[in-house]
Amino acid sequence: MADDTGAAGAGGGWPGGPGGKAEDKEWMPVTKLGRLVLKIMPVQKQTRAAFVAIGDYNGHVGLGVKCSKEVATAIRGVVILAKLSTVPVRRGYWGNKIGKPHTVPCKATGRCGSVLVCLIPAPRGTGIVSAPVPKKLLMMAGIDDCYTSVRGCTATMGNFAKATFDAISKIYSYLTPDLWKETVSTKSPYQEFTDHLVKTHTRVSMQRTQAPAVATT
Repeated sequence: MADDTGAAGAGGGWPGGPGGKAEDKEWMPVTKLGRLVLKIMPVQKQTRAAFVAIGDYNGHVGLGVKCSKEVATAIRGVVILAKLSTVPVRRGYWGNKIGKPHTVPCKATGRCGSVLVCLIPAPRGTGIVSAPVPKKLLMMAGIDDCYTSVRGCTATMGNFAKATFDAISKIYSYLTPDLWKETVSTKSPYQEFTDHLVKTHTRVSMQRTQAPAVATT
């Protein structure tokens, strides 16, 4: 924006040029336009306003994300979304099945953006060894003991929380041996009719041995 005090400086030249002043002058608004320009405030579009996690600390957890112009409106909306996204959490044991389930039954991995979260079973009494964001989600899910391994930019809290929730919701997608269906193996015909085949084979053998021998000259 050009100053309306004059285009040329003292001496008929530009400031800092031939015949001008070496020092730069601070721009001072003179017109009404200059005063209005100083009143413009920087504005950015808000894409995320709230991340809310809900859980009953007994096998159910949910995560919601809501963006709005006002934080209060975002929180009211995100609570509804978190309740709608509630998923059951499968819990298991580390080692012997003694007492109540306390950890994840197997390794589970979740990803969101560059963040990769891996949940690892832990012995009873270990606690939740993780950053604050996954720890809150795991506690709300009812998991008492768990190791975590994280990669990526964990400073992005939104992706960090989404990756943890993705890992928790994937636990039921792994078919562990205790969930295998009992398959009833059917016998082959040779095994099923073994007695009958043995009797037939014995009868034929006896007939061959009792047949009269033919003399040959």
